[in-house]
Amino acid sequence: MPGRDRRLAGARLTTDSRRIVWAQGARAVAYGLGSVVIGVTLAERGLSGAEVGVVLTALLAGTALVSVLVGRYADRLGRRTFYRLLFVAMAVGGTVFALTDWLPALILAALTGTVSTDVVESGPFTSLEQAMLPQAAKDRDPTSLFGIYNTIATLAGSLGALLALVASSPRALLVYPLAAGLGLIATSRLTEAIERVESLASELRPPLHRSRGVVRRLSAWFALDSFGGGLVPQTFIAYLFTRKYDASPETLAVVFFAIGILQALSFQGSVWLATRIGLLRTMVFTHLPSNVLLVAVAFAPNLPTAIALLLARFLLSQADVPARQAYVVALVDPSERTAAAAYTNTARYVTRPFAPLLAGAAVRAGLGVPFLLAGVLKSVYDIGFYLSFRNVPLEGAGSDEAQPVTSV
Repeated sequence: MPGRDRRLAGARLTTDSRRIVWAQGARAVAYGLGSVVIGVTLAERGLSGAEVGVVLTALLAGTALVSVLVGRYADRLGRRTFYRLLFVAMAVGGTVFALTDWLPALILAALTGTVSTDVVESGPFTSLEQAMLPQAAKDRDPTSLFGIYNTIATLAGSLGALLALVASSPRALLVYPLAAGLGLIATSRLTEAIERVESLASELRPPLHRSRGVVRRLSAWFALDSFGGGLVPQTFIAYLFTRKYDASPETLAVVFFAIGILQALSFQGSVWLATRIGLLRTMVFTHLPSNVLLVAVAFAPNLPTAIALLLARFLLSQADVPARQAYVVALVDPSERTAAAAYTNTARYVTRPFAPLLAGAAVRAGLGVPFLLAGVLKSVYDIGFYLSFRNVPLEGAGSDEAQPVTSV
């Protein structure tokens, strides 16, 4: 029963992959709490709409800047070393957000790239982990591993969001240095196996060589998708729901907890679906309907309706994440994984800083307008991305994209 054996192999975690997954889980608890508390704190501290936009822009800009550094230097410095430096930066950044409302300090902390506005998409951390996990998986199915990785992160993030029920003050963000410390402990014994396959010092090739054209195309489409998503990150959803529907922190904590549970279910569904219709179709065919629901949120007449539409949207919207992560590393050589992950993720982050500025201006026309704009832009991405890549073969899957990638 080779198919069954392959699935079982994909379900078991190696020692290195387990350490990475649990480091991500510890980090996600902090990000889940922060997704509620940061947005509420910015509103309650009396920051203007423009100042909130500047802080959110800095948060997103930081992920882009540090992800570029990951792509250029992580393999040279060593993935494990760079990984630990990111956890140190996370501890510092979270502490600043917890202890001060001084705008320049908040901006500098945000620019570390380690204070995330979302649970699953966590900036430069994701770029490194996306490159390390296929090698940590060894002969296991990397698509399945990405599903487990995102499921654990989402469940942990949901727990973090739920903690806002009892800890919604700014000082609750001191969970950031605590989570960073746990992440450092979890990753302190990562092995050499997760480092770059080939030494850059022994080559004249840059970190990204054979797949530069493909990565550029991926990056262009991911930039559009990310700009749309940047209009309504979870922190901004908390801010808008507080303003438009007078939602309480307790209500938002429960909603974000439910969102996390639905996302965890969708990640596992994504892995199952990818083995049947392929990574690309899984990405697009789950993402497009979610954007229709996102548009509908803009017209919700009350808080219960808005919450129902948002929950339905998140059941589908994140199903593309494991498939997308596996798709990127399957398109490139193993030696290009860090650069490909970093540059495609950077493309996602570099456009997002501009989105909150547009969202801040758009709310003058109506608090639901950012949801409408986001849904339309992300739908254009889905259709365009599918048409652009439907005939591109995957490196690990032969010429038929519908064949699942089980080894990269």
